[in-house]
Amino acid sequence: MKLQKVFAEFLGTALLLLAVVGSGIMATNLSQDVGVQLTINAISTVSMLYLIITLLGPISGAYFNPVVTLGELFKNRIDGKRAVAYITAQFAGGFSGTIFANIIFNKPAIFQSQNERTGTNLFISEIFATAGLIMIIHVLTDQKRTNLAPFIIPAWITTAFYATSSFVFANPAVTFARIWSDTFAGLTLNSAWIYIIAQLIGLPIGLIVARLLFIRK
Repeated sequence: MKLQKVFAEFLGTALLLLAVVGSGIMATNLSQDVGVQLTINAISTVSMLYLIITLLGPISGAYFNPVVTLGELFKNRIDGKRAVAYITAQFAGGFSGTIFANIIFNKPAIFQSQNERTGTNLFISEIFATAGLIMIIHVLTDQKRTNLAPFIIPAWITTAFYATSSFVFANPAVTFARIWSDTFAGLTLNSAWIYIIAQLIGLPIGLIVARLLFIRK
């Protein structure tokens, strides 16, 4: 396994969190309207997704997400050694990206979020958001249309930003990283565990739905 691939996963996840957290801070600096803040955050996030999937996909596969990595491991498209290396890089990258975003906006490098996000509706919403993401990735793979991933995945995230109550985290590395910024994009440690459990539940649901849609030739 090439170190280049692991570094691409680290860098991609770091850039994603820089976009998520940094745009959240900028959004609150620019407007007090929550709708405007969410839109700024969404545009920055999905634009960064397009960039990192397009540029880093040919290097590492552009997973940037532990549940995506686990899904690929389940389908035997990567081995256990690579999965562990990728997941470690994703968590480290997300944490690093959050710290960098805090610093460049003159915030403490690490300050734990007090933004509580709990409730049954959020739990169900996050299961749905994650299952949808996993389903899309595996349907694209089964149909051999992964070239569309830079467009389809950001399209799902954009839709889910506004169509779900959980603000579509759908990524344990992103969820963990957002604990460490008490800003618009942050959430508490307690909330993070709830979100991560929901994401892990969403993973097999997404795999099952993708399997049901698989066309045998």
